[in-house]
Amino acid sequence: MSSLAQRVRQPIEREALIPSGSRVLVACSGGGDSVALAALLCEMASDANWSVAGLLHVNHRLRGAASDEDEQFCRDLAEDLGVSITVERVDVAARARSERVSIEAAGHRVRYERFERAVRKGRGDLVATGHTRDDQAETVLLRLIRGAGPAGLGGIRPRTGPVVRPLLDVRRRELREYLERRGLPHREDPSNRDERILRNRVRHRLIPFLAEHFSPAITDVLARGAAIAREDADWLDAAANAAAAQIVQYEKGLDAGGGRTEERYEADAARLAAEPPAVARRVIRQLLERAGGRRVGFAHVERLRRLATAAGTAPAAAEFPGCRVERHGATLRLTRRRGRGRASGASSRAGFEYPLAVPGEVEIREVGVRITAARGRRPARLAARGDVAVLPAARIASPLIVRNWRPGDVFRPLGLGGRRKKLQDFFVDRKVPRDRRGTVPLVVDARLGIVWVAGHAVAEGARMIDSDTGVVTLKIVRTGGFA
Repeated sequence: MSSLAQRVRQPIEREALIPSGSRVLVACSGGGDSVALAALLCEMASDANWSVAGLLHVNHRLRGAASDEDEQFCRDLAEDLGVSITVERVDVAARARSERVSIEAAGHRVRYERFERAVRKGRGDLVATGHTRDDQAETVLLRLIRGAGPAGLGGIRPRTGPVVRPLLDVRRRELREYLERRGLPHREDPSNRDERILRNRVRHRLIPFLAEHFSPAITDVLARGAAIAREDADWLDAAANAAAAQIVQYEKGLDAGGGRTEERYEADAARLAAEPPAVARRVIRQLLERAGGRRVGFAHVERLRRLATAAGTAPAAAEFPGCRVERHGATLRLTRRRGRGRASGASSRAGFEYPLAVPGEVEIREVGVRITAARGRRPARLAARGDVAVLPAARIASPLIVRNWRPGDVFRPLGLGGRRKKLQDFFVDRKVPRDRRGTVPLVVDARLGIVWVAGHAVAEGARMIDSDTGVVTLKIVRTGGFA
């Protein structure tokens, strides 16, 4: 195995990016980074407990014949590496026009949609992308320019949902040297030199300027800062979840006319104002986005924070994206505006998504439950109760995500031999009423997907095996309240 492959294996094992038995699809554009990734993973797979399921190429159809040549190049590469290939063709320019976004933004959306679709269709368990340490440094600078906070300055995460990024510790030039040693060609996309694109100006102008005039190691410095910011952001998110459980209450009731169910959130203004600003801002962002069903910016967050800290108890009100906020004494009441936000239905009325640190806990007031996560040694007898799940610690990453059911969700219930099952069909089999399906908490791992349908079943990929000694114990506790 090459020295570079040995280096790449370290973050894969350290971050548990590719669990044992996984089938990895390699996103391949034909560019140097993705070609090197494909070759490295194929090299490593011969001595690994996971496999390369094939290449995944998305033809953006932006450059006419050149795009088709990129596609053919990737088909030839797959043949040379002895793996299959899946090709998706999408008119990205048309997508950009219809959504009124840039070509770059549309291309990003399309790629990740196709990655997730490939996993849902069972073509692989994960999708690996060729993001490098240079990409990380560029992303941090771009987000700094745009005014990001700690979460944004954390840059590119090693894993996001089914997408893993094994090359974040590797420089772009190292990949080119690897390709040259192996005699592997690659394609160059001329759009990477177009300095009308902000990322390219950062790549070709700003980073070289910083390296020459401030720090030759600027790329490594930015990547190190991103790792620190990610850890800080994760801790702050956990602190905000704990604070929100004490500050925010959720209820459903009839509107003033008595004819329509309405979602309302109430927050204790005094307790919110007493939180450190870093925690309060996270609670407020989460609160506004839950109540309005739309993304909010820093200005919206600060406006609500000022409303919470305003002197006096006189009634006040303000409009925010998708919702209206009224202050009555020490209480902030948020009500979703009709016709805005998420679609109606049981799953949207109970819509939620929270990070769950391990160890840690999260209270889901929308459905009146609390989920706890604890680490420990394997018990003599594994719990089999519906309200407890015991998972292998070595294959579970923190933080987990606790969210509600979404159309299209699938998982592999324990006992079905690893076969996939639509969650909707699973609910039908378990006789879960239609109007309650959106209230069942799903615990999701970034690599394994849904690992526990709380109160019902553990996923096959998260089952305990004889060699597992450490465990993560998940429990669901009914808290009642407004659910």
